[in-house]
Amino acid sequence: MNRFTMAVAAAASALTLGTAAFAGDQYVDETGFAVSGYDVVAYFDLEMKPVGQTQTAPVAGNADFTADYNGATFAFSSAENRDKFVADPARYAPQYDGHCAYGVAKGGKVPANPYLWRIVDDKLYLNITETVVGFWEEDIPGNITLSESNWVGIEDDPASDRTIPKFSSAAPKS
Repeated sequence: MNRFTMAVAAAASALTLGTAAFAGDQYVDETGFAVSGYDVVAYFDLEMKPVGQTQTAPVAGNADFTADYNGATFAFSSAENRDKFVADPARYAPQYDGHCAYGVAKGGKVPANPYLWRIVDDKLYLNITETVVGFWEEDIPGNITLSESNWVGIEDDPASDRTIPKFSSAAPKS
């Protein structure tokens, strides 16, 4: 079995149909928030680990500090972060409407885990599983190029209707 087939099989077997709520094209899970309620602005202040290492945990948002963008509600850990987001939401929102960057590179929309993140060229990318992160990190620039090419053909497709495998959010519930 080649590496691509293994990655797709791993992602597919880990996915289960969920009762996720969706708003617009942005991926929104059972929390009712984009990025499972984690503060997308805070990612840009976190220590990013080298390729191959587990990333620093994301910062949970607070239901008292929210903003709407792309048909979804984002939660923030502070009013300051919410205000930064409101001033320039496209800068902070995750790429591919919060879907897995490697999934988009392979031509589809699957959910993304907020713990599996990386900032590249000042853009936030998320992935679905640790196995998929490994494949994505083998060629980040090449996978971003594939994702960008594929995104134009799938951007208008509905948001993923799946739940994040083996994930429980510590972020606020709506």
